[in-house]
Amino acid sequence: MIYRVLADAVIVFHLVFILFGLLGGLFILWRKWILLFHLPSVVWIVLIEFKGWICPLTPLENYFHELAGQAGYTGGFIEHYLIPIIYPAGLTSDIQFVLGCIAFGINILVYLFVIQRVIWKP
Repeated sequence: MIYRVLADAVIVFHLVFILFGLLGGLFILWRKWILLFHLPSVVWIVLIEFKGWICPLTPLENYFHELAGQAGYTGGFIEHYLIPIIYPAGLTSDIQFVLGCIAFGINILVYLFVIQRVIWKP
């Protein structure tokens, strides 16, 4: 039971990390020091996608699933709703490259918005 909970916790953390990497730049409007955590997150996410690397959280998720006696991501809310977001079906290196470009583009837009709000305050 505990390994199932740990696996689910890693999956949730994985999704939160991805969301932070995509949109976390907006938190800079709230606290500027978040930039110190956000930029490395963006670089990591873009590198993972461009290079086709496997995020270290993925083997950790699988490890906990194996310890829980599970063969995969079947059943439950976490597996049904969050896994397809993190691991889309048919993921190829070309799709990963596109996802990396999307992540990079989203962050360019977020940072342009943040810079606009900081420099040209209404």
